[in-house]
Amino acid sequence: MATSPPHPSYPSGPTDGAPFAGPGGPLRHAHWWQRAWVRYGALSTLLAISGLVILALVREETGTEGFLVGLGLAVLPVPLLLAAFRWLDRVEPGPWRNLLFCFAWGACAAALIAIVANSFATRWIATATADPSSADTLGATVIAPVVEESAKAAAVLLVFLFRRRDFTGIVDGVVVAGVTATGFAFTENILYLGTAFGTDQLTGGTGIASVTAATFFVRIIMSPFAHPLFTVLTGIGFGICALSTDRRRLRRVVFPLCGLLLAMGMHAMWNGSSAFGEYGFFAVYAAFMVPIFGLLTWLVIWTRQRELKTVRAELPAYAVAGWLTPAEPYALGSMRARRIARRYARRHAGKTAAREVARYEAYATSLAFLRHRARRGRAGAGFAVREQELLGELWRRREAARPALDHAARVTAPPVPVAPPPWPVHGVYGQGYGYRAAPYPAYNPYRS
Repeated sequence: MATSPPHPSYPSGPTDGAPFAGPGGPLRHAHWWQRAWVRYGALSTLLAISGLVILALVREETGTEGFLVGLGLAVLPVPLLLAAFRWLDRVEPGPWRNLLFCFAWGACAAALIAIVANSFATRWIATATADPSSADTLGATVIAPVVEESAKAAAVLLVFLFRRRDFTGIVDGVVVAGVTATGFAFTENILYLGTAFGTDQLTGGTGIASVTAATFFVRIIMSPFAHPLFTVLTGIGFGICALSTDRRRLRRVVFPLCGLLLAMGMHAMWNGSSAFGEYGFFAVYAAFMVPIFGLLTWLVIWTRQRELKTVRAELPAYAVAGWLTPAEPYALGSMRARRIARRYARRHAGKTAAREVARYEAYATSLAFLRHRARRGRAGAGFAVREQELLGELWRRREAARPALDHAARVTAPPVPVAPPPWPVHGVYGQGYGYRAAPYPAYNPYRS
Protein backbone atom coordinates (compact mmCIF):
# COMPACT_ATOMS: atom_id res chain seq x y z
CA MET A 1 0.00 0.00 0.00
CA ALA A 2 1.36 3.40 -0.98
CA THR A 3 2.11 5.82 1.81
CA SER A 4 2.22 9.58 1.59
CA PRO A 5 5.68 11.17 1.55
CA PRO A 6 6.67 13.23 4.56
CA HIS A 7 5.77 16.88 4.47
CA PRO A 8 8.76 18.89 3.24
CA SER A 9 10.79 20.54 5.95
CA TYR A 10 11.33 24.27 6.09
CA PRO A 11 14.54 25.78 4.72
CA SER A 12 17.05 25.81 7.55
CA GLY A 13 18.90 28.88 6.35
CA PRO A 14 20.98 30.11 3.48
CA THR A 15 22.51 27.20 1.63
CA ASP A 16 23.93 28.93 -1.42
CA GLY A 17 26.86 26.97 -2.72
CA ALA A 18 26.57 24.32 0.00
CA PRO A 19 25.39 20.93 -1.21
CA PHE A 20 22.79 19.06 0.80
CA ALA A 21 24.33 16.16 2.61
CA GLY A 22 22.67 12.81 2.20
CA PRO A 23 22.62 9.95 4.68
CA GLY A 24 25.40 7.43 4.90
CA GLY A 25 29.13 7.44 5.32
CA PRO A 26 31.91 8.25 2.91
CA LEU A 27 31.66 6.90 -0.61
CA ARG A 28 33.73 3.85 -1.46
CA HIS A 29 36.12 4.00 -4.38
CA ALA A 30 34.60 2.46 -7.49
CA HIS A 31 36.45 0.00 -9.67
CA TRP A 32 37.99 1.47 -12.80
CA TRP A 33 35.31 -0.06 -15.05
CA GLN A 34 32.60 1.57 -12.92
CA ARG A 35 33.89 5.10 -13.38
CA ALA A 36 31.79 7.42 -15.51
CA TRP A 37 34.58 8.51 -17.84
CA VAL A 38 35.41 4.88 -18.63
CA ARG A 39 31.81 4.10 -19.55
CA TYR A 40 31.45 7.29 -21.57
CA GLY A 41 34.70 6.62 -23.36
CA ALA A 42 33.79 3.04 -24.22
CA LEU A 43 30.35 4.03 -25.47
CA SER A 44 31.69 6.94 -27.52
CA THR A 45 34.32 4.67 -29.07
CA LEU A 46 31.70 2.07 -29.96
CA LEU A 47 29.45 4.65 -31.59
CA ALA A 48 32.36 6.26 -33.43
CA ILE A 49 33.52 2.92 -34.86
CA SER A 50 29.94 2.07 -35.85
CA GLY A 51 29.62 5.45 -37.54
CA LEU A 52 32.80 4.98 -39.56
CA VAL A 53 31.78 1.49 -40.63
CA ILE A 54 28.26 2.54 -41.63
CA LEU A 55 29.69 5.50 -43.51
CA ALA A 56 31.98 3.20 -45.49
CA LEU A 57 29.18 0.72 -46.22
CA VAL A 58 26.71 3.38 -47.39
CA ARG A 59 29.32 5.15 -49.51
CA GLU A 60 30.32 1.84 -51.11
CA GLU A 61 26.68 1.11 -51.90
CA THR A 62 25.78 4.54 -53.28
CA GLY A 63 29.06 6.02 -54.50
CA THR A 64 30.44 9.36 -53.37
CA GLU A 65 28.07 11.48 -55.46
CA GLY A 66 25.04 9.42 -54.50
CA PHE A 67 26.05 9.58 -50.84
CA LEU A 68 26.25 13.38 -50.92
CA VAL A 69 22.88 13.69 -52.68
CA GLY A 70 21.28 11.25 -50.23
CA LEU A 71 22.81 13.07 -47.28
CA GLY A 72 21.53 16.45 -48.47
CA LEU A 73 17.98 15.15 -48.97
CA ALA A 74 17.83 12.88 -45.91
CA VAL A 75 18.78 15.65 -43.49
CA LEU A 76 15.73 17.79 -44.38
CA PRO A 77 13.15 16.21 -42.00
CA VAL A 78 15.61 15.66 -39.14
CA PRO A 79 15.43 19.17 -37.57
CA LEU A 80 11.63 19.15 -37.73
CA LEU A 81 11.34 15.75 -36.06
CA LEU A 82 13.89 16.60 -33.36
CA ALA A 83 12.14 19.91 -32.69
CA ALA A 84 8.79 18.10 -32.37
CA PHE A 85 10.15 15.60 -29.85
CA ARG A 86 11.92 18.34 -27.93
CA TRP A 87 8.66 20.29 -27.79
CA LEU A 88 6.90 17.26 -26.32
CA ASP A 89 9.64 17.08 -23.69
CA ARG A 90 9.36 20.73 -22.59
CA VAL A 91 7.54 19.98 -19.31
CA GLU A 92 10.51 18.07 -17.86
CA PRO A 93 13.23 18.29 -20.52
CA GLY A 94 15.74 15.50 -20.43
CA PRO A 95 19.48 16.11 -20.74
CA TRP A 96 20.80 16.76 -24.23
CA ARG A 97 23.41 14.02 -23.77
CA ASN A 98 20.62 11.43 -23.63
CA LEU A 99 19.11 12.66 -26.89
CA LEU A 100 22.52 12.85 -28.53
CA PHE A 101 23.23 9.26 -27.50
CA CYS A 102 19.84 8.10 -28.83
CA PHE A 103 20.29 9.81 -32.19
CA ALA A 104 23.85 8.50 -32.54
CA TRP A 105 22.77 4.98 -31.59
CA GLY A 106 19.98 4.99 -34.17
CA ALA A 107 22.11 6.51 -36.94
CA CYS A 108 25.23 4.41 -36.29
CA ALA A 109 24.87 1.30 -34.12
CA ALA A 110 21.27 0.35 -34.95
CA ALA A 111 21.73 1.08 -38.66
CA LEU A 112 24.91 -1.03 -38.77
CA ILE A 113 23.20 -3.93 -37.00
CA ALA A 114 20.26 -3.70 -39.41
CA ILE A 115 22.39 -3.60 -42.58
CA VAL A 116 24.57 -6.52 -41.55
CA ALA A 117 21.78 -8.70 -40.14
CA ASN A 118 19.30 -8.01 -42.94
CA SER A 119 21.87 -8.71 -45.66
CA PHE A 120 23.03 -11.92 -44.01
CA ALA A 121 19.48 -13.18 -43.41
CA THR A 122 18.29 -12.35 -46.94
CA ARG A 123 21.27 -14.07 -48.55
CA TRP A 124 20.84 -17.11 -46.35
CA ILE A 125 17.13 -17.40 -47.25
CA ALA A 126 17.90 -16.92 -50.97
CA THR A 127 20.54 -19.68 -50.82
CA ALA A 128 18.31 -22.03 -48.84
CA THR A 129 15.21 -21.56 -51.03
CA ALA A 130 16.90 -20.79 -54.36
CA ASP A 131 14.31 -18.03 -54.82
CA PRO A 132 15.84 -14.55 -54.51
CA SER A 133 12.52 -12.70 -55.06
CA SER A 134 10.73 -14.47 -52.22
CA ALA A 135 13.83 -14.01 -50.06
CA ASP A 136 13.65 -10.24 -50.59
CA THR A 137 9.94 -10.19 -49.71
CA LEU A 138 10.45 -12.34 -46.62
CA GLY A 139 13.42 -10.26 -45.57
CA ALA A 140 11.49 -6.99 -45.88
CA THR A 141 8.30 -8.14 -44.13
CA VAL A 142 9.69 -10.46 -41.44
CA ILE A 143 13.43 -10.14 -40.91
CA ALA A 144 13.81 -6.36 -41.24
CA PRO A 145 11.04 -5.40 -38.75
CA VAL A 146 12.37 -7.79 -36.11
CA VAL A 147 16.02 -6.79 -36.51
CA GLU A 148 15.49 -3.03 -36.88
CA GLU A 149 12.99 -2.60 -34.07
CA SER A 150 15.12 -4.70 -31.73
CA ALA A 151 18.21 -2.64 -32.57
CA LYS A 152 16.36 0.62 -31.93
CA ALA A 153 14.76 -0.72 -28.75
CA ALA A 154 18.25 -1.39 -27.36
CA ALA A 155 18.80 2.38 -27.01
CA VAL A 156 15.51 2.77 -25.13
CA LEU A 157 16.49 -0.09 -22.83
CA LEU A 158 19.93 1.40 -22.15
CA VAL A 159 18.50 4.81 -21.23
CA PHE A 160 15.85 3.13 -19.09
CA LEU A 161 18.45 1.10 -17.18
CA PHE A 162 21.31 3.58 -16.84
CA ARG A 163 19.48 6.93 -16.90
CA ARG A 164 16.49 5.88 -14.82
CA ARG A 165 16.33 9.26 -13.11
CA ASP A 166 15.60 10.88 -16.50
CA PHE A 167 13.08 8.20 -17.59
CA THR A 168 9.94 8.68 -15.52
CA GLY A 169 6.92 8.21 -17.78
CA ILE A 170 5.30 7.86 -21.17
CA VAL A 171 6.53 11.16 -22.60
CA ASP A 172 10.13 10.24 -21.80
CA GLY A 173 9.68 6.91 -23.53
CA VAL A 174 8.18 8.57 -26.59
CA VAL A 175 11.00 11.12 -26.83
CA VAL A 176 13.82 8.61 -26.36
CA ALA A 177 12.31 6.16 -28.85
CA GLY A 178 11.41 8.86 -31.36
CA VAL A 179 14.88 10.44 -31.39
CA THR A 180 16.49 7.01 -31.77
CA ALA A 181 14.25 6.19 -34.72
CA THR A 182 14.91 9.60 -36.26
CA GLY A 183 18.62 8.82 -36.31
CA PHE A 184 17.97 5.40 -37.81
CA ALA A 185 15.68 6.80 -40.51
CA PHE A 186 18.30 9.44 -41.33
CA THR A 187 20.93 6.81 -42.22
CA GLU A 188 18.42 4.59 -44.00
CA ASN A 189 17.18 7.52 -46.09
CA ILE A 190 20.74 8.32 -47.16
CA LEU A 191 21.09 4.75 -48.41
CA TYR A 192 17.75 4.67 -50.24
CA LEU A 193 18.05 8.12 -51.78
CA GLY A 194 21.68 7.61 -52.75
CA THR A 195 20.82 4.27 -54.39
CA ALA A 196 17.91 5.87 -56.23
CA PHE A 197 20.20 8.62 -57.50
CA GLY A 198 22.67 6.00 -58.76
CA THR A 199 19.83 4.24 -60.58
CA ASP A 200 18.84 7.50 -62.26
CA GLN A 201 22.44 8.04 -63.31
CA LEU A 202 22.42 4.69 -65.08
CA THR A 203 18.95 4.98 -66.66
CA GLY A 204 19.00 8.70 -67.38
CA GLY A 205 15.95 9.45 -65.23
CA THR A 206 15.43 13.12 -64.41
CA GLY A 207 12.78 15.41 -62.96
CA ILE A 208 9.55 14.26 -61.39
CA ALA A 209 9.64 10.94 -63.24
CA SER A 210 13.00 9.97 -61.69
CA VAL A 211 13.45 7.29 -59.07
CA THR A 212 15.08 9.85 -56.77
CA ALA A 213 12.01 12.10 -56.89
CA ALA A 214 9.66 9.18 -56.19
CA THR A 215 11.80 7.96 -53.29
CA PHE A 216 12.03 11.48 -51.88
CA PHE A 217 8.24 11.90 -52.07
CA VAL A 218 7.47 8.60 -50.35
CA ARG A 219 10.14 8.68 -47.63
CA ILE A 220 10.67 12.39 -46.92
CA ILE A 221 7.35 14.03 -47.80
CA MET A 222 4.71 11.38 -47.04
CA SER A 223 6.26 9.27 -44.29
CA PRO A 224 9.13 10.98 -42.44
CA PHE A 225 7.41 9.87 -39.23
CA ALA A 226 7.24 6.16 -40.15
CA HIS A 227 10.24 4.86 -38.20
CA PRO A 228 9.59 7.15 -35.20
CA LEU A 229 5.98 5.99 -35.19
CA PHE A 230 6.98 2.32 -35.02
CA THR A 231 9.56 2.74 -32.28
CA VAL A 232 7.37 5.09 -30.22
CA LEU A 233 5.19 2.07 -29.47
CA THR A 234 8.21 0.48 -27.79
CA GLY A 235 8.86 3.73 -25.94
CA ILE A 236 5.29 3.83 -24.64
CA GLY A 237 5.73 0.30 -23.31
CA PHE A 238 8.85 1.33 -21.40
CA GLY A 239 7.06 4.50 -20.24
CA ILE A 240 4.24 2.47 -18.71
CA CYS A 241 6.90 0.25 -17.14
CA ALA A 242 8.48 3.35 -15.58
CA LEU A 243 5.13 4.23 -14.00
CA SER A 244 4.81 0.78 -12.39
CA THR A 245 6.06 -0.13 -8.94
CA ASP A 246 9.00 -2.46 -8.46
CA ARG A 247 6.67 -5.06 -7.00
CA ARG A 248 4.75 -5.44 -10.26
CA ARG A 249 7.52 -7.30 -12.01
CA LEU A 250 5.28 -9.03 -14.54
CA ARG A 251 3.86 -5.71 -15.67
CA ARG A 252 7.34 -4.21 -15.95
CA VAL A 253 8.28 -6.98 -18.41
CA VAL A 254 5.03 -7.40 -20.32
CA PHE A 255 4.43 -3.79 -21.37
CA PRO A 256 7.85 -3.16 -22.97
CA LEU A 257 7.63 -6.52 -24.72
CA CYS A 258 4.11 -5.78 -26.00
CA GLY A 259 5.25 -2.38 -27.23
CA LEU A 260 8.15 -3.97 -29.10
CA LEU A 261 5.88 -6.59 -30.69
CA LEU A 262 3.42 -3.91 -31.78
CA ALA A 263 6.27 -1.92 -33.31
CA MET A 264 7.44 -4.99 -35.21
CA GLY A 265 3.90 -5.75 -36.40
CA MET A 266 3.26 -2.23 -37.67
CA HIS A 267 6.68 -2.13 -39.32
CA ALA A 268 5.98 -5.45 -41.05
CA MET A 269 2.59 -4.24 -42.30
CA TRP A 270 4.18 -1.05 -43.64
CA ASN A 271 6.96 -2.93 -45.44
CA GLY A 272 4.51 -5.45 -46.85
CA SER A 273 2.04 -2.87 -48.12
CA SER A 274 3.41 -3.23 -51.66
CA ALA A 275 2.17 -6.83 -51.69
CA PHE A 276 -1.44 -5.64 -51.28
CA GLY A 277 -1.78 -4.54 -54.89
CA GLU A 278 -1.16 -1.38 -56.84
CA TYR A 279 -2.70 0.87 -54.20
CA GLY A 280 -1.67 -1.18 -51.18
CA PHE A 281 0.78 1.46 -49.97
CA PHE A 282 -1.82 4.23 -50.04
CA ALA A 283 -4.43 1.98 -48.39
CA VAL A 284 -2.12 1.13 -45.48
CA TYR A 285 -1.03 4.75 -45.23
CA ALA A 286 -4.58 6.10 -45.06
CA ALA A 287 -6.18 3.31 -43.01
CA PHE A 288 -3.46 2.70 -40.44
CA MET A 289 -0.49 5.07 -40.47
CA VAL A 290 -2.32 8.40 -40.39
CA PRO A 291 -4.96 7.40 -37.78
CA ILE A 292 -2.38 5.79 -35.49
CA PHE A 293 -0.13 8.82 -35.87
CA GLY A 294 -3.02 11.08 -34.86
CA LEU A 295 -3.96 8.83 -31.93
CA LEU A 296 -0.43 8.71 -30.57
CA THR A 297 -0.05 12.47 -30.99
CA TRP A 298 -3.23 13.01 -28.97
CA LEU A 299 -2.04 10.55 -26.31
CA VAL A 300 1.30 12.29 -25.86
CA ILE A 301 -0.23 15.80 -25.70
CA TRP A 302 -2.87 14.58 -23.23
CA THR A 303 -0.12 13.03 -21.11
CA ARG A 304 1.79 16.31 -21.20
CA GLN A 305 -1.26 18.18 -19.91
CA ARG A 306 -1.58 15.66 -17.09
CA GLU A 307 2.04 16.29 -16.19
CA LEU A 308 1.34 20.02 -15.89
CA LYS A 309 -1.60 19.24 -13.61
CA THR A 310 0.72 17.12 -11.48
CA VAL A 311 3.10 20.06 -11.14
CA ARG A 312 0.27 22.34 -9.99
CA ALA A 313 -1.00 19.72 -7.55
CA GLU A 314 2.30 18.68 -5.91
CA LEU A 315 4.30 21.90 -5.59
CA PRO A 316 1.99 23.80 -3.18
CA ALA A 317 3.32 21.60 -0.36
CA TYR A 318 6.76 23.13 -0.90
CA ALA A 319 5.27 26.63 -1.08
CA VAL A 320 3.67 26.06 2.34
CA ALA A 321 7.04 24.90 3.68
CA GLY A 322 8.75 28.03 2.37
CA TRP A 323 10.79 26.53 -0.45
CA LEU A 324 8.66 28.21 -3.14
CA THR A 325 6.65 31.41 -3.27
CA PRO A 326 2.85 31.01 -3.31
CA ALA A 327 2.65 32.02 -6.98
CA GLU A 328 5.28 29.60 -8.26
CA PRO A 329 3.19 26.37 -8.39
CA TYR A 330 0.73 28.09 -10.72
CA ALA A 331 3.45 29.57 -12.92
CA LEU A 332 5.40 26.31 -13.09
CA GLY A 333 2.24 24.44 -14.10
CA SER A 334 1.72 26.58 -17.20
CA MET A 335 3.90 26.38 -20.31
CA ARG A 336 2.91 29.93 -21.23
CA ALA A 337 3.93 31.26 -17.81
CA ARG A 338 7.25 29.41 -18.01
CA ARG A 339 7.97 30.96 -21.39
CA ILE A 340 7.11 34.44 -20.09
CA ALA A 341 9.40 33.91 -17.07
CA ARG A 342 12.35 33.00 -19.28
CA ARG A 343 11.74 36.00 -21.53
CA TYR A 344 11.47 38.31 -18.51
CA ALA A 345 14.76 37.02 -17.09
CA ARG A 346 16.50 37.37 -20.45
CA ARG A 347 15.21 40.91 -20.93
CA HIS A 348 16.15 42.13 -17.43
CA ALA A 349 19.20 40.04 -16.52
CA GLY A 350 20.58 38.46 -19.70
CA LYS A 351 20.87 34.99 -21.20
CA THR A 352 22.59 33.52 -18.14
CA ALA A 353 19.60 34.38 -15.94
CA ALA A 354 17.23 32.93 -18.53
CA ARG A 355 19.17 29.65 -18.47
CA GLU A 356 19.00 29.64 -14.67
CA VAL A 357 15.23 30.11 -14.83
CA ALA A 358 14.96 27.24 -17.32
CA ARG A 359 16.99 25.01 -15.00
CA TYR A 360 14.84 26.10 -12.06
CA GLU A 361 11.71 25.10 -13.98
CA ALA A 362 13.19 21.72 -14.86
CA TYR A 363 14.27 20.97 -11.27
CA ALA A 364 10.89 22.06 -9.89
CA THR A 365 9.11 19.77 -12.35
CA SER A 366 11.35 16.86 -11.37
CA LEU A 367 10.56 17.61 -7.73
CA ALA A 368 6.81 17.54 -8.42
CA PHE A 369 7.07 14.22 -10.27
CA LEU A 370 9.24 12.76 -7.52
CA ARG A 371 6.68 13.64 -4.86
CA HIS A 372 3.88 12.31 -7.07
CA ARG A 373 5.69 8.98 -7.42
CA ALA A 374 6.32 8.89 -3.68
CA ARG A 375 2.64 9.32 -2.91
CA ARG A 376 1.95 6.33 -5.17
CA GLY A 377 4.71 4.23 -3.64
CA ARG A 378 7.02 4.37 -6.67
CA ALA A 379 9.82 6.69 -5.52
CA GLY A 380 12.01 4.04 -3.93
CA ALA A 381 14.35 4.27 -0.96
CA GLY A 382 16.24 7.26 -2.33
CA PHE A 383 13.28 9.66 -2.18
CA ALA A 384 14.59 11.79 0.69
CA VAL A 385 18.08 12.13 -0.79
CA ARG A 386 16.81 13.03 -4.23
CA GLU A 387 14.29 15.47 -2.77
CA GLN A 388 17.02 17.29 -0.88
CA GLU A 389 19.18 17.43 -4.01
CA LEU A 390 16.38 19.04 -6.01
CA LEU A 391 15.48 21.45 -3.24
CA GLY A 392 19.11 22.48 -3.02
CA GLU A 393 19.23 23.20 -6.76
CA LEU A 394 16.08 25.31 -6.47
CA TRP A 395 17.33 27.21 -3.43
CA ARG A 396 20.57 28.15 -5.16
CA ARG A 397 18.69 29.58 -8.15
CA ARG A 398 15.91 31.35 -6.29
CA GLU A 399 17.38 34.83 -6.67
CA ALA A 400 17.21 34.64 -10.47
CA ALA A 401 14.02 32.60 -10.81
CA ARG A 402 11.60 34.01 -8.27
CA PRO A 403 11.16 37.52 -9.73
CA ALA A 404 10.66 36.07 -13.21
CA LEU A 405 8.14 33.46 -12.09
CA ASP A 406 6.23 35.93 -9.94
CA HIS A 407 5.99 38.26 -12.94
CA ALA A 408 4.79 35.40 -15.15
CA ALA A 409 2.19 34.39 -12.56
CA ARG A 410 0.78 37.94 -12.44
CA VAL A 411 0.67 38.20 -16.24
CA THR A 412 -1.06 34.85 -16.78
CA ALA A 413 -3.31 34.83 -13.72
CA PRO A 414 -7.02 34.54 -14.61
CA PRO A 415 -9.18 37.56 -13.78
CA VAL A 416 -10.62 37.43 -10.28
CA PRO A 417 -14.43 37.61 -10.34
CA VAL A 418 -15.79 40.56 -8.42
CA ALA A 419 -18.68 39.82 -6.06
CA PRO A 420 -21.85 41.74 -7.02
CA PRO A 421 -22.81 44.55 -4.63
CA PRO A 422 -25.89 43.88 -2.48
CA TRP A 423 -27.40 47.32 -3.13
CA PRO A 424 -29.84 48.37 -5.88
CA VAL A 425 -28.32 48.87 -9.32
CA HIS A 426 -29.93 50.98 -12.08
CA GLY A 427 -33.15 51.34 -10.13
CA VAL A 428 -33.79 47.59 -9.66
CA TYR A 429 -32.26 45.58 -6.83
CA GLY A 430 -29.58 43.29 -8.24
CA GLN A 431 -30.87 43.38 -11.79
CA GLY A 432 -28.33 41.86 -14.17
CA TYR A 433 -26.24 40.22 -11.40
CA GLY A 434 -28.23 37.05 -10.91
CA TYR A 435 -30.16 38.33 -7.91
CA ARG A 436 -33.94 38.19 -7.73
CA ALA A 437 -35.50 41.49 -8.72
CA ALA A 438 -37.20 43.50 -5.99
CA PRO A 439 -40.95 42.74 -5.70
CA TYR A 440 -41.83 46.45 -5.72
CA PRO A 441 -41.18 49.24 -8.25
CA ALA A 442 -37.99 51.16 -7.72
CA TYR A 443 -38.33 54.84 -6.85
CA ASN A 444 -38.08 57.14 -9.89
CA PRO A 445 -38.62 60.87 -9.25
CA TYR A 446 -39.11 61.52 -12.96
CA ARG A 447 -42.01 59.13 -13.37
CA SER A 448 -45.48 60.70 -13.06
